[in-house]
Amino acid sequence: MALVDTYRNNVARKRSELAKLSSDRAKESAKKAQQKQKIVTASNSIKHTSSQPTICSKISEIDRAEKAVAAIYKKIADLDKKIAQKDKEIADEKKKVQGEEKKIRKKHEQDDKKKQQESEKTLQKINQAIIMQQRQQATMQKDIEQLKCVPEKITVLFFATNPTDTSKLRLDEEARSIQEMIRKSEHRDSISFETRWAVRPLDILQAINEINPDVIHFSGHGTEMGDLVLENTDGSAKLVTKEAITQTIMASSDKIHLLFFNACFSYEQAQEVVSHVDAAIGMTDSIGDAAACSFAAQFYSSLGFGLSVKKAFEQAKGSMMLESPTESNTPRLYTNDNIDADALYIVRPII
Repeated sequence: MALVDTYRNNVARKRSELAKLSSDRAKESAKKAQQKQKIVTASNSIKHTSSQPTICSKISEIDRAEKAVAAIYKKIADLDKKIAQKDKEIADEKKKVQGEEKKIRKKHEQDDKKKQQESEKTLQKINQAIIMQQRQQATMQKDIEQLKCVPEKITVLFFATNPTDTSKLRLDEEARSIQEMIRKSEHRDSISFETRWAVRPLDILQAINEINPDVIHFSGHGTEMGDLVLENTDGSAKLVTKEAITQTIMASSDKIHLLFFNACFSYEQAQEVVSHVDAAIGMTDSIGDAAACSFAAQFYSSLGFGLSVKKAFEQAKGSMMLESPTESNTPRLYTNDNIDADALYIVRPII
């Protein structure tokens, strides 16, 4: 039982006790009135009689009545004292009831306030979840729209150059590995792989105009000055600057999204050209045949599985670490300022 109910029961009980005391007092008052009436009646009898025995009898009767009245007064005074005490007890119990009721009201107010706060928090979380879901849906829709812009079929144009006066590279093995990994990929029918060998400077623009590629891949030598090594007509080395490559790309198809420079010290070429295409990959140092081959093959395999350029680049680095751990930091991915590599897809994934 709650404490307030105990106090309320106490008030009810004491009121019942007070009612009994008041009833007892009323009875005593009635008795007092009866005794006084006896006194009045006896006094009147004395006035109207000369009989000595009757007078003595009435005086005795008056004496007894007066004693009874005195006793009743004393009892009434006693009852008045008890009634006053009971009134005080009832007032005290009422205060206790009021105090507990105030505590209960305060607790209810606190509980209501807490519930309201919890309700507001819940509503806020729901609103935040709705906003988050709307943002996710908007982002998803945006990604879907972007993916719709990705061509259903792309062409990779592979340029290979190994002049007679440079160290021998296994470029044929690189091309074979790339083709094999593309054939093993999920979207193999979406990628066309075209090769051009012993490339001279003028061959680049000619091949781009013929094929109109989405991706251009340069494989061969590079210099520490950032030049790309192509061939002269006699098969000797011909250095092409990054500015020349950039100008060539600028004059080429707007369809080109990615340039892959798989040559030593080619990062400057990538940095230069990325302002005109979505992304470019270059090498910050010299790179061995096996590492370059492993990196390139895995990169195109990952693209063939519908992964983003960033994801494909990371997977290619992982594959490269298995082949040559010391060269894993050599490749570098660069993107146009307006492009997020995580959201850049070359091959359209399944939506």
